[in-house]
Amino acid sequence: MYKILKKECLTPTITKMVVEAPMLAAAALPGQFLIVRANEKGERIPLTISDYNAAAGTVTIVTQAVGASTITINSMNEGDAFADVVGPLGNPSEFVKWDEEKIRSSRFVFLAGGVGSAPVYPQAKWLKEHGATVDVILGARTKDLLIYVDDLRSACTNLHIATDDGSFGFKGNIPAMLEHLVVNEGCQFTECVAIGPMIMMKFSVLMAQKLNIPVTVSLNTLMVDGTGMCGACRVTVDGKTRFACVDGPEFDGTNVDFDEAMRRQKQYFEQERQAKAAVEESEADCACKQRGLK
Repeated sequence: MYKILKKECLTPTITKMVVEAPMLAAAALPGQFLIVRANEKGERIPLTISDYNAAAGTVTIVTQAVGASTITINSMNEGDAFADVVGPLGNPSEFVKWDEEKIRSSRFVFLAGGVGSAPVYPQAKWLKEHGATVDVILGARTKDLLIYVDDLRSACTNLHIATDDGSFGFKGNIPAMLEHLVVNEGCQFTECVAIGPMIMMKFSVLMAQKLNIPVTVSLNTLMVDGTGMCGACRVTVDGKTRFACVDGPEFDGTNVDFDEAMRRQKQYFEQERQAKAAVEESEADCACKQRGLK
C-alpha cells in the first residue's frame, strides 16, 4: 500500500503529495524519478522525486494535471493509496559522485521553470547540506503561478524570482534573469542546472553557453513508460540516440537536440486531448448526477 499521507493543492492544476514508500525513500538520490500507477488499470506515470525522507519512509511527488492519468492522480485524497509506486529509477545527478572539496568550491545556479521547481528542490537541498553555494532562479509567467517559493528559499543560499509580466521579482524570463545576475551583479557560477518546460530549457542552455557556464538539463518530461521499452523518450544527445529514462534523465544541455525533443513531445497530443476530454466529461456527468440534474 502506497498511502497518500498529505495532499496540498499548489495551484488549480498542480498537486503536491507525500506518499508512504519506505524502501523507495531509503534508496532515493537527487535527480532520480519514480513511476506511479493510480489504480490497477492505470497508466504508468513517471514523476521526478520532489523530496524523500528515509527516516519517515516517505517520498514527495508533484503532479500537474495535463492528461487523463494526471487528472486521476490529482483527484485522489489523503488516505487513498496508489496501486504501485516504483523506484528510484534513472541515474542520480552527477554531483552526488563528487568529492567534498569539489562540492564546497562550487557555486550552482538552478533554473526552475514552473513544475520544474519541484525536482530542483531535493537537488538544491542536498548540495546546500554538503557545503555548496546554491542559487535558484524560480520563474513563472505571473506571480499566481509560482510554486515552491518557501521550500526553495530554505533549500538554497540565494533565491531569485522572475516573472514574465513583472508581477513579482525580476521582470523577464529565466534566461534574462541569469544574464542579469552574471553581467550586472557579477555572480560567478560554476555549474548551471535547468529543469522546466522544454522551450525554457532550450533558451536557458543558449544563455548558459553565452555566459560560459556548464549546463545540465533534465528531460523527465519526455518519459512515458520509464523503462526504455516504449521508445517514446528517445532523444539525440551529441549526435547519438539516447533514452531519457535509462540514460538520463539528466544530460549535458549543450549536446541535446531540443527541436527534436519538442517535436517528440507533441506526438501523442491528439490521443492525450481525447483521453482528457473523456475524463472531464465523466467527472461532469458524476457531478450532475450528484446534484440530481440527470
